[in-house]
Amino acid sequence: MQSNTRFPDTLIDAFTSAKIIGVRSGTQHTYTGVWVVVVKGRVYARSWNDKPTGWFRAFKRELDGLAQVATLEIPVRASFPRSARVLGAVTEAFAQKYNTKASRKWVEGFAEPTRESTTVEFVPR
Repeated sequence: MQSNTRFPDTLIDAFTSAKIIGVRSGTQHTYTGVWVVVVKGRVYARSWNDKPTGWFRAFKRELDGLAQVATLEIPVRASFPRSARVLGAVTEAFAQKYNTKASRKWVEGFAEPTRESTTVEFVPR
């Protein structure tokens, strides 16, 4: 496993610009579109539905996977932050990035504790 836990700036810029990225755990799970935010140079996503067959649980079972951003397919490893400070910062980043009236319902939903607990940090592998 790569020791660097940060993506290069060019990839951070791509994640920052993307409204939706594709994520896939392992090689069998299909890509799922997720919202993505960057906080202090780190890449996060959050699951809306914590279903047994969903992407979040797939990453819980198999940490290694792929992220699609723009035209790139990036090998990633999932990490699961628990710090209230980090989770709060991710919630705030969702509110800042997805700030349209149409997004409000989803942003408010992502702030709920059950969804906050499905936060994933993606790091390079």
